[in-house]
Order: sequence, then structure tokens, then C-alpha cells
Amino acid sequence: MDTKKDTRSRGPRRTNAPQRSRFGGRDTRTNPAYEAGMRFALENGFKRPMTAAVEQRRSSGGSRGTGPRRSSGGRPERGTGSRPERSGSARPARGGGRGYQEMAVDLSKLVNKAQPAEEVEAYASTHAFADFAIDERLKANIASKGYITPTPIQDQSIPHVLLGKDVVGIANTGTGKTAAFLIPLIDKVLKFRALGNDERVLVMVPTRELAIQIESEFFGFAKGLGLASVTCVGGANIVPQIRVLKRNPAFVIGTPGRLKDLMERRDLDLTHFGTVVLDEADRMLDMGFIDDMRFILSKMRSERHTLFFSATMSRDIQALIGAFLKDPIAVSVKTRETSHTIDQDVVKVHHSQKFDRLVELLKEPEFEKTLVFGRTKHGVERMAKDLRQQGIRADSIHGNKTHSARQKALIAFKRNDVRVLVATDVAARGLDISGVTHVINYDLPSTYEDYTHRIGRTGRAGTTGKALTFIP
Repeated sequence: MDTKKDTRSRGPRRTNAPQRSRFGGRDTRTNPAYEAGMRFALENGFKRPMTAAVEQRRSSGGSRGTGPRRSSGGRPERGTGSRPERSGSARPARGGGRGYQEMAVDLSKLVNKAQPAEEVEAYASTHAFADFAIDERLKANIASKGYITPTPIQDQSIPHVLLGKDVVGIANTGTGKTAAFLIPLIDKVLKFRALGNDERVLVMVPTRELAIQIESEFFGFAKGLGLASVTCVGGANIVPQIRVLKRNPAFVIGTPGRLKDLMERRDLDLTHFGTVVLDEADRMLDMGFIDDMRFILSKMRSERHTLFFSATMSRDIQALIGAFLKDPIAVSVKTRETSHTIDQDVVKVHHSQKFDRLVELLKEPEFEKTLVFGRTKHGVERMAKDLRQQGIRADSIHGNKTHSARQKALIAFKRNDVRVLVATDVAARGLDISGVTHVINYDLPSTYEDYTHRIGRTGRAGTTGKALTFIP
């Protein structure tokens, strides 16, 4: 007779192997080495990490954790409410949303003196805009904008686009990628129409602000050419967008979410679009738009002309290129991660003194037009309000603001009606705001790539700018 006890009626057999919570969190029964490490951490002032099970209970109204204190209005107290944990290479941020990771702090990458223009080797363009085989009316519009010599990305991309080649363009932010695809595609539509064909172009971008900026550039290049466009972005009334779409504009510029919405409503039919531009595709990937992007492109003709422009290249982006483009021409004029015209430095300050130090800086005369980056939507809104209370003309831009409110804040900043614009990373990419003297990273971004995009808002068009990063 088998003398082993039958344990089937007593539940699962206990073993020494660690078990996970049913929510997929940290081990609830851990080995002695882990417990010894936790005892050391707790004795030295570190907090026990929150498990997924605890997070689940918190989200369903259970016990409270140790997140940042909040005021009665539900906003983090003081500043952006995003005080990170103890310093380290990559640390979870308490106010930046669950799972937020700050970028690794590498002072060698955050401190850099701007190089004088004469020390930077000038790019020798092989073309002038007048040399391109494009419509003469388009050339006149380009000249009226004061464009004579193409930037490197324009010089090397436009000839390939004019030949109908798929192009992957990689260049630093602020180097003219928008004109690099608008100019040849406007010419393409004009040539197709002259042959009696109705060519249409879809431009997909990550943010409303970038879409509106591209349309503004389009209006300048397409003046008097009989071409129409529409901007389709979330946060704005969809009815006027549908009304313009019914008139079949040559260019449709939009964010993936709104474009997909219009397609599902059957107000946007992409079977007539033979050209698509993916601008700042890496940012769309970061924002979780990959499924929308795939859905949108699946509704276009398989034989299409695809352009892909970005400031960064990663493995995920390389995978997208392989899936979306056919035999693309690669154009890379990115010579360094950050512009040589940006003077970069750090400001060491304790978390409790960050806001006071920010006010001190912004009251100095040299901070004429400053973009301040915070981590959270509520945080930047509160910071802008606190700055106004300190007598500093400031406004904010973030995802919780309505489309019209965001545009109002951007216009006020561009017109110098406000000196300081406090923003989340929604303003880090694509926006061309002239005259920004300083960028301040009040909170660290999650990646170094985001850092390069943030500081790229200054030091544009050959001018010198300054970027400061607060670190504890």
C-alpha cells in the first residue's frame, strides 16, 4: 500500500518555489536571499516595491500606497507633483504615471558647450530650389518664403521623392523635414492632375500641433495652385473636418486616432490615396499608435508611394520600415544626437527647492522665451498657474487641454504674449517655434531620445540656444 498521503483534497502542494500573485505581480512567497535584501533595503530607508496585486487593490479602492501627497483638488502638491525616488540610473517616478521610468542620468550627455558657427563645417548643397524639376508656380511660392538653398535633408530627399521612390529620411529636429516631403508631393499632385489623374496624399503625424503646423506650411507652398487640404485631429469638432473631406482635398493631414475614427464612420476612403507620409513615426510608435497605423495603411492601395521621416532610428522603427516601405532610399543627415547650436548644462537642486529655483531663473532678463518641460498634465497646469502667481507670464500645453486652448497657448507663446510655456512631451516634437532662448527640463524625460527632441526646440535655424536640466 502506498504510504504517501493524498493531498489532492487539501489544495496545491506547498513547495519552496516562489509563487506569483494571481495579478501577475511580485512573488508573494520569496526565497531567503530576497527577504535578506529587502530587510537591508528597509533598514536603510528604502520603500518596499509595490506589487501588481497592491496596485490592483488601489485601483479598485483598496488600501492606499505611498504616492505623492495631493491637495484637495486632486493635484500633486507643489510644482509638477513628480518628485522622483532616490537618484539612480533609471528610476520609477512617483508622479509620472504608473510604470514611468526616468532616463539614465549621464552628465557627459547633458553638459555641452555650443560651438560657434564658424567652427562647424558648412554643408555644401548640390542643388538650389530653382534647380529642381518642379512646377514654376511652386518655385515662385518657395522663393516668396525666402527659401533659396535646401537644407541637407531637403537636398538629398527631394530628388528621390520626385522620382517616386520610397524614402526613409533621418535628420535632426528642426532641419526642414516638412518641406522635404511637401515640396515634391505638391509637385506630384500638380503633375498627376495635368494628366487627368486625381492623386491624393495622406500625411500621418503623432500630434495635433504638428498636423496644424504642416498644414500651415502647405498653405505657403500651395498658394494659388488650386490645391486644398484638411487637418483631421482629435480634440477638435469632427463635423467641419467631415465637411471638407466630402470635397476630396488633395492633402489630408491627421493623427492616427482621428483618421481611424473617420474611416470607421466611412467619411474617409483611402482607396483613392496613392501616397502616404509617416512623419515622426517613432513618436507615433511611442504613443501606442502602431495598431492604428497598421489599420490605416492596410486600407490603402498596396502599390503606394511611402515616405518615412523621423529624427531617430530604433529596432522597432526598422521593423516598421520593413513592413511599410518597399526598397526605400535611405537618407540620413543626422551627424550628432543634439544640435551644435545648443549650450547644454545641468542645475543641481533638491526636489523641495525646484520650483523656487525655476522662478529665480525665469526672472533673469536673458530668459526671454522659455519652454519648460514637466512630466504630468496636472503638474504642468499647476506649474503655469503658480508661475503666474509669481508675476511671470506663463501658459501651459498638455493632453488634457482642448484643441482650441492648446492652440491659443501656442499662439500666445509664438507672439510673445507669454514668456514661458510649460508643457508635457506633447510639445517636444515637430513644433517650429522661432526665438526660443531656453529649454528647461524641470522633470527628466523617460529616454535620451525624448531629451534630444525637447532641447531641439531651441537653437534652431542657426541661432544659439540654451538647455538646462534639473537633477537632484
